[in-house]
Amino acid sequence: MLVLTRREGEAIRLGDDIEIEVLEVRPGIVRLGIKAPRSVRGLRGERVAEVASANTEAATVTDLSTVAGIRVTPQPVSRGHR
Repeated sequence: MLVLTRREGEAIRLGDDIEIEVLEVRPGIVRLGIKAPRSVRGLRGERVAEVASANTEAATVTDLSTVAGIRVTPQPVSRGHR
């Protein structure tokens, strides 16, 4: 991990087309402005971890009646006519 010290108004460049600027520093909070092409996805780290955890949990569910908001009603099996 690269650790840099920046003041309000100072920026960091990543490659040719991504710039991160420190907009405001207050106790317990830092506001950043990010300039990047629309093709670059930006995700909050805590949100990525939350989604990954939910995906892992969903992948291990074997009883669908435990999934919130889903009601499972068994359907009769159609045997067809002979």
